Amino acid sequence: MNRRKMLQATAAAALITGAGLLPAPNALAARSAKILKPRRLAPGDTIGLVAPASSSLEDEGIRFSIELVRSLGFEVRQGAHIFDRQQYLAGEDRARADDVNSMFADDEVAAIFCLRGGYGTPRILPYLDYDLIRDKPKVLLGMSDITGILTAIHAKTGMVGFHGPNASGNYSDYSLGEFKKVLMQPTPTTLIGAAPPFESGEGKVDKTNRLTYIAGGRAKGRLIGGNLTLISILMGTEFEPDFRDRIVFFEDVHEAPYRIDRMLTQLRLARKLQQAAGIAFGKFTDSDTDGNTFSLEEVLRDRTADLGIPVVRGFMIGHVSEQTVVPIGIEAELDGDAGTLRLLEPAVT
Repeated sequence: MNRRKMLQATAAAALITGAGLLPAPNALAARSAKILKPRRLAPGDTIGLVAPASSSLEDEGIRFSIELVRSLGFEVRQGAHIFDRQQYLAGEDRARADDVNSMFADDEVAAIFCLRGGYGTPRILPYLDYDLIRDKPKVLLGMSDITGILTAIHAKTGMVGFHGPNASGNYSDYSLGEFKKVLMQPTPTTLIGAAPPFESGEGKVDKTNRLTYIAGGRAKGRLIGGNLTLISILMGTEFEPDFRDRIVFFEDVHEAPYRIDRMLTQLRLARKLQQAAGIAFGKFTDSDTDGNTFSLEEVLRDRTADLGIPVVRGFMIGHVSEQTVVPIGIEAELDGDAGTLRLLEPAVT
């Protein structure tokens, strides 16, 4: 079963069981909660490694992730259930949630890195201890399906989460630089997501990492977003993100243009995109464009160009080896003419 079918089944189950159409009162109250910044990372810190979604197919993949975190100069504390597996999930829902809660509770753990995405974080959201997390904010890093817990925790507590590399692959020089400037060496303003250096020359121009300027202008607002599929599945729940006056960023993988169209259309029908201050599209990798289809550019233009806000496509966000780190909840500026995304404050203390 692929991820799309699993997510569709989960969404259908939520409708059948009568999931609410509006955020619960406690979630609405959290919208205006104080932004909680975790402390910056330092060499020698202990990192909690958890698998809140799917697992590596083999144990050696998990051992690779442990070594990867150590290679960054950190100590590693493994989640108690890190080697658990249950079909496409990394163990039982409550066990995966318990690992996340335990890492927040452990005062020796400075930050929490996620093993990989896949599917599973929406299933554990009811079991996370949001009061504990609010009391002990820490760096929580991951992407793709990890969008589920990053978004839910921010909605319920105000804690800044970090959409960035999972611990399942090596860091490029670019990704390591982005990681350090956001999480370890922050400055008052920080440019993120720009294309990595490319040695251009006669007959040689960067073809891969290009920006598409969909709508110009400049906007400021707090960052929210992540994987488009996960944002879509959270809508209508108490964990949905607040789009009001936000710079919204999206990325996805293995999604054909018509499915991206469908998700963006749902957000338009819910009047969510119309509330945003700006939209920063990252990478939509491995998109199936076979057959009779609009191009992805046509879809993104059609669904966002008329919103009257700056919209740019192509930032280094998503399922790519050259990947930035995007802090959820931090004030940022999107320049639709210059094609830049800039943090206006440090994301860590």
